Amino acid sequence: MSNLQVQKDIVYERRDREINKVISFRPVTLKADLERIHNWMNQPHVIPFWKLGFPLDRIKVHLEKALADRHQTLYIGLLDGIPMSYWESYWAVDDIIGNYYPTNIADHGIHLLIGEPTFLGKGYALPLLRAMTDFQFQNQAVQKVVTEPDIRNKKMIHIFQKCGFQFQKAIDLPDKTGALMFCSRDRFENLFPQLVN
Repeated sequence: MSNLQVQKDIVYERRDREINKVISFRPVTLKADLERIHNWMNQPHVIPFWKLGFPLDRIKVHLEKALADRHQTLYIGLLDGIPMSYWESYWAVDDIIGNYYPTNIADHGIHLLIGEPTFLGKGYALPLLRAMTDFQFQNQAVQKVVTEPDIRNKKMIHIFQKCGFQFQKAIDLPDKTGALMFCSRDRFENLFPQLVN
């Protein structure tokens, strides 16, 4: 994928003053991202939580199915134009998570991973999550963003809390015990008024 094409496909972009880098998101495409996502899913820091450390052909099938699923959108997150994270944004009411709390039709959920090991441990997770949460709230109908990280993933739960997400309860999902967490629009805008347009 050329730089020109990537620029055209960017759906969100903002310079984060805390890390002095431009954070952007673009939709996943099978052609541009299959090998990249396969590599990320097979990283030692990703395998325990995503459980998708599969060969390329199985990742291809998984991605094809995910890209065809109309209740979610997949994104690549970039820092200064470098692809380094993977995101899933989904309508909670159409997701399994909708069975675990009284959903509003406009509630949005997110999943994420930082795939490139060289970007780990540098303080990027919170700015990236803040940007993706801001992106979800660009849709004026969305009043709540939900997530359910693995209950064992204490680092990620802490990052979500710093971004305004509040722990609700532990939930038994088919593939994990998740920490159900909510972030309301009001709470997010009060915490990060600089992001309110």
